[in-house]
This record gives sequence, structure tokens and C-alpha cells, in this order.
Amino acid sequence: MNDILLVITNLPDAPSAEKLARQLIEARAAACVNQLAPCISTYRWQNNIETASEVPLLIKTTQVAYPRLEKLIREAHPYELPEIIAVSITAGLPAYLDWVSSETITPKE
Repeated sequence: MNDILLVITNLPDAPSAEKLARQLIEARAAACVNQLAPCISTYRWQNNIETASEVPLLIKTTQVAYPRLEKLIREAHPYELPEIIAVSITAGLPAYLDWVSSETITPKE
């Protein structure tokens, strides 16, 4: 159970968020991606305080699939420095966590 991760990233708009979500699922780098409602992010970037509307993604994956997932996000993400944060899942419905593991198998080469 401790190999399941929740990965968070933000995209600039709904179309790019939906496109990335589909890419992650198609590549089996994630079992499920939740695209949330737009939010307002405030942050410091290149010595300026910025505010932007962003679309958060909650991505369920495994530690084994994480390197593929990170690579796909970095390749597809429009930001110079995308937020990619992975949080370990310490508890959850065992059947759901098993499903996440089975859906993120390494594709056969």
C-alpha cells in the first residue's frame, strides 16, 4: 500500500490539463487523474509576485510508475518550471489501491 502516490500539478487552462491527463492515462503512467476547477495561484517568480488562474490535476500513480509520469509531465507541460509534487499515500481502500497498482503497469516494450 505504501507504493501509491498522489501527484499534484497545475496547468494554465482546461484544454492543456485535459490533454495531459489523457496522455498520462494512455501511457499507463497514472491510474486516474482528477481535473479540478480552476483556482487562483499567487507565487513569486523571477523576483516578481505573480497571480495566475490554473487548473489543478490530482494524479494517482505508483512509485514504480513515477519516473515515467514525471518525464511525461515535464515533456508536455508548458511551464518552464512545472509544479510536480508527489505525496505518499499511507492508507486507503485496499481494493482501490490495488486497482491503482494494476492500472500503472509498465507497458511492454
